[in-house]
Amino acid sequence: MNTTIEKEIFDIIGDNHQMTSVETPLRPDAFYKSDAEKMEVIEHHFEIIMKELGLDLTDDSLQGTPHRVAKMFVQEIFSGLNPANKPKISVFDNSYQYDKMLVEANISFNSTCEHHFLPIVGKAHIGYVSSGKVIGLSKLNRIVDYYAKRPQVQERMIMQIFNELKSVLETDNVIVVMEATHLCVSSRGIKDESSYTSTLQYGGVFNQKEFRDDFYKMIHKE
Repeated sequence: MNTTIEKEIFDIIGDNHQMTSVETPLRPDAFYKSDAEKMEVIEHHFEIIMKELGLDLTDDSLQGTPHRVAKMFVQEIFSGLNPANKPKISVFDNSYQYDKMLVEANISFNSTCEHHFLPIVGKAHIGYVSSGKVIGLSKLNRIVDYYAKRPQVQERMIMQIFNELKSVLETDNVIVVMEATHLCVSSRGIKDESSYTSTLQYGGVFNQKEFRDDFYKMIHKE
């Protein structure tokens, strides 16, 4: 394919939310290298990027930046790519026999747009009705954080969180809402600082409008 046409296609895709799978696209050899080996390679290449931008890496403020970026990529903002970092999730029998909705609202998350590698910042709201299992509240936050810490599109992220909760809780009675600001919209391109993106995924009893309405009322309390 003509290189110019390829670039035009990449630009078009990059300005639209597009995903090819619910699973994050990873190569089979994604984790053959250790974190230290990955950081060494990323540090080298990010140093080249900085030099191409014309930056003077002998400056005290800049000389450590390639290493800091490499460490940040591997051990922090993209740590959710590695299954070894998946949080240990324990569930318990619903001994209280609580049979109504449980809601955890305003779960903060920071993710990264996979099209431009710019931040996605927002809140997640989770609800579920137990079918016999309950989960520690902080584990809901950890699940959101794990799937947020990888290059993402918001549609995939919400589905990954939704599917994980269904699997862990052994029920379809799960609902997830995510609201986020994408810096690829607010800081480049159209540069719209006021808009945000909302996504919704639900199943089980939440297919019934009255359950969804109760959930919305709970997360929008003021």
